[in-house]
Amino acid sequence: MRLDKMLSECGIASRKESARAARAGQITVNGMPVRNADAKVDPERDAVIFCGRPVQYRKYVYFLLNKPDGYVSATEDGKDPVVTELFPEEYRKMGIFPCGRLDKHTLGLMLITNDGALSHRLLAPKSHVAKSYRFCVKFPISEEDVKELESGVDIGGYLTKPCQVRLDEEKSGVITIIEGKYHQIKLMMEAVHNQITYLERISFGPLILDESLSRGEWRELSKEEIQALQEH
Repeated sequence: MRLDKMLSECGIASRKESARAARAGQITVNGMPVRNADAKVDPERDAVIFCGRPVQYRKYVYFLLNKPDGYVSATEDGKDPVVTELFPEEYRKMGIFPCGRLDKHTLGLMLITNDGALSHRLLAPKSHVAKSYRFCVKFPISEEDVKELESGVDIGGYLTKPCQVRLDEEKSGVITIIEGKYHQIKLMMEAVHNQITYLERISFGPLILDESLSRGEWRELSKEEIQALQEH
């Protein structure tokens, strides 16, 4: 792999910045200065130092974010802050993006990654990845409402697939769906003449919301969590 490509994929420097740093003698490979940024390196074996900083090569990164209120599930937006702004620039340079969407005012678990192939598999309708949400509604939910929601309701000409609803109290509980239509849970509750007042995603496939993370905080996925996603 070219040295400048490695540094670019790691979010350390652009190819132009790499070339400039190499000419200035600020990059070493295995302890030796490298003056040409197009030099070949083995990212798994060679020890690369960029401006005094050791470089650990990772093509893909995976993060669990506890999404706060008011953030848009995108990489850019002309009006509101986006979830990727919560991450350091080096990760944004690696091309991270949210896997799926949460509404602007929906809270909780988001997978942030730059692994497009994995994201595509997880979001494909045929994958049926389960997503659970803690919710509160304006009016009490009856047993008939639960049965109707679980069987599938019409949300503007689309019949939702069967889901699971577990009530904690008459106005709150957990709903688990296997699809992700736009504003789906909000529209499902409206279909049974109710209104969402609070919504928080607490699971996505094998991932569980890390309660130790405050709103807006994130952590890298463990090797076990990454493997579980890849095998899901």
